[in-house]
Amino acid sequence: MSANRIQHKVNHVALVVDASGSMYQHQGQLVRVVDEFVAGLKAESDSLGHETRISLYSFDHRVENLVWDMDVKHLPSMRGLYKVNNGATALIEASLKSLDDLGHIWEEYGEHSFLQIVVTDGEENASGGDRRHDGDMTILGPWLERITAKMGGLPGHWTSAILVPNSLAKRTAQNYGFPAGNIAIWDADSQKGVEDAIGTVRAAATSFLRGREQGVRGTKNLFAVGQDISVDDVRATLEPVPADKYRLLKVDKETEIRAFVDSHPGVTYERGSCYYQLGARVQVQPDKEVIVVEKDTDRAYTGEAARNLLFGAGVRGTVSVKAGNNPKLEVYVQSRSVNRKLKADTRLLIML
Repeated sequence: MSANRIQHKVNHVALVVDASGSMYQHQGQLVRVVDEFVAGLKAESDSLGHETRISLYSFDHRVENLVWDMDVKHLPSMRGLYKVNNGATALIEASLKSLDDLGHIWEEYGEHSFLQIVVTDGEENASGGDRRHDGDMTILGPWLERITAKMGGLPGHWTSAILVPNSLAKRTAQNYGFPAGNIAIWDADSQKGVEDAIGTVRAAATSFLRGREQGVRGTKNLFAVGQDISVDDVRATLEPVPADKYRLLKVDKETEIRAFVDSHPGVTYERGSCYYQLGARVQVQPDKEVIVVEKDTDRAYTGEAARNLLFGAGVRGTVSVKAGNNPKLEVYVQSRSVNRKLKADTRLLIML
């Protein structure tokens, strides 16, 4: 390799979207929010100086490539491309085809990373043939073997993730080989669910691109937040909270938030004044504020830019997130619930 060659970062993103009959209610909104997702990719790539290329797939009992490895700067709207059909759900086949297709990309020059995100509102019932009517699952065996082998053999600079409609589908996705940290659940029964789902995808993709700047080319913890930001990012972007305006309390055992706060002298529970430490996966609604705390100093930072820093610019809906591993920072989320269960070995931030 030439010592003078610039090793620019190239991101290949494949968005694989269910187009089976049950997605009909989401068709129009999905086009809009995917267009917004692509715009967000472009903005983040421009700010980081990356080249990001996107492929779009739709699937029912057939898998169709709509856009192939196109620079996000030139991608047209999905309007007129994505159409829901009265078909079944070839989830495994779609996941495999998009991975196999990406595998043909030449990586000799540049520093390449691959990100596949699948969005489905149902479970596999069509790879190798539509089984909605005869229920014959024997044909699925070879497909299960193929996807588990494929997932298990992905190189370290490949990331595969999926959004599914419920806990049962999450367990199934894990059986296929999707890492647990790369699976998120979305509300497939509501119109708002689509916007929230793509918001989660957009936040994850933002985190993925930023992680590239720290040398991370692949992850098995995609839907986590806070792992890709630094103390310098926080100090430069957010507003410090005066030290006399908040308190941090250690939570030793699981307990309800109101009773916990009222048990401490000098503070009284007020709805909206408490921020729980982000840990396991939660839904963070668009009206919930977030605070970032330095672990070493307990200095707190917030402001209108906090959600953009953590979830990505322009992510307006609910996001499904969990805490990423950051040795320097903690993330806190506003709670308005009087009976929220606080987890043991965490902390609670109270605004005074």
